[in-house]
Amino acid sequence: MRHAAIEFLSEHRVSIVGTMPEDPWDAIAGAYQCGDGRWVRLHTNFPHHRDGMLKLLACDYSKQAVGDALRQWTAFDLEDAAAKAGLVASAMRSFAEWDAHPHGQAVPTVPVVRITRIGDAPARGLPPGPRPLSGVRVLDLTRVIAGPVCGRTLAAHGADVLAIASPKVPNLPRLVTDTGRGKLTADLDLRDPGGRETLESLLRDADIFVQGYRPGAIAGLGFSPQDAARIRPGIVYVSLSAYGHVGPWADKRGFDSLVQTSSGFNHAEAEAAGQTAPKPLPAQALDHGSGYLLAFGALAALHRRMTEGGSWHVQVSLVRTGRWLRDIGRVPNGLAAPPMGDTDDLMEESDSGFGRLRAVRHSARMAETPPRWDRPCEPLGTHPAAWPT
Repeated sequence: MRHAAIEFLSEHRVSIVGTMPEDPWDAIAGAYQCGDGRWVRLHTNFPHHRDGMLKLLACDYSKQAVGDALRQWTAFDLEDAAAKAGLVASAMRSFAEWDAHPHGQAVPTVPVVRITRIGDAPARGLPPGPRPLSGVRVLDLTRVIAGPVCGRTLAAHGADVLAIASPKVPNLPRLVTDTGRGKLTADLDLRDPGGRETLESLLRDADIFVQGYRPGAIAGLGFSPQDAARIRPGIVYVSLSAYGHVGPWADKRGFDSLVQTSSGFNHAEAEAAGQTAPKPLPAQALDHGSGYLLAFGALAALHRRMTEGGSWHVQVSLVRTGRWLRDIGRVPNGLAAPPMGDTDDLMEESDSGFGRLRAVRHSARMAETPPRWDRPCEPLGTHPAAWPT
């Protein structure tokens, strides 16, 4: 239990030996009180989100300027305006307010992990190998935490995971070092016909396709679940989203911290702490929880392909994972991070393309096939866009 809890904080524990980790948060990211007294959280870690928010607020790049500007807004108006501008911000709601919201009511109507058959294909087993997922090929088209944790988990059990990144899309270095262990990584620009052609070629030999695009966005590039099932009969297509695939917010952009804010967690934790300002959970629990649920769903669908055939679509969302965690129940006085103390027994060091890497090792325990990462973490785009031979 202790190891699993610490692994939910893995991005906070990773480091390059001999260096100081960078602050992952942008200077104006965080919670602010608006003119109506309600709170809103901004996520500005990516440059286009930061610049877009500054344009929307018509203010300078400082916390003071952003705070002053937000006092001219109501929280819900800012949330709506940000969404319309393709930005990411959430007004803080209580659990009761979220449960009364149309999207809050839609969330529990779908399973935590939704697995749907989307095509026909003959049953096909896995090639023989020394590890549970030897020979399984995974395309990982995700970034930040949840999707990359899924790919990292599959790699820990022997899968060949090829992470696809675009040189034109920003990423966060600390997260890359933490979640890139065990993976190959190649650059592809899917807005370029050549990039899409290469991805289609890779897909023809893949077993699992993991994507975290906003619902419907990747379909415009020719890689919807139905497209993938046509290109590669028997594919396990895995979709991650922030707010799910049903309800009025199904196409809404979001991150763990924002989903926590909008769906009641920040309010509940603030109440437990006796404060009015939003209080986040002590870990990006929606991200990490969703990452492992994505991997679980991928394996469940892979087993169905092996036993009954077919192509399968696995759907997981941060907001549904949050509702699942909420329904488990709460400890008194809110959640608290496990004591850090001495975690040397949970850490491992390895060579990487960034230097000597120190990170939390995988918490799963298996006697015959212990999980491990055979490939070192490398900077994005290090490898060719091809499967290993």
